Amino acid sequence: MASSDKLTTIVSANGQITLPKSLRNQRRWAAGTRLTVENTDDGVLLRATAVIPRTRPEDVFGSLGHKGAPKNLAEMEKGIAAEAKRRHARGRY
Repeated sequence: MASSDKLTTIVSANGQITLPKSLRNQRRWAAGTRLTVENTDDGVLLRATAVIPRTRPEDVFGSLGHKGAPKNLAEMEKGIAAEAKRRHARGRY
């Protein structure tokens, strides 16, 4: 589909529109795709919404509770090795 091709749709009584199949295929918008709707000076802009919202590290650091003193690097590596050995012994890896 060339960018100059005009596609049209109709607003239903419920305020719904159907996007043309060629456009949905081009954008890879399957049924159930969430779209963000933005009102602009030129019209309405639709964008696929990320399934998982973007986060910054500072937004999530410390979100899991921890009891006890902080672990140092050697203690963390020891714990990881112990868990790997435990899983290997159970045939998980």
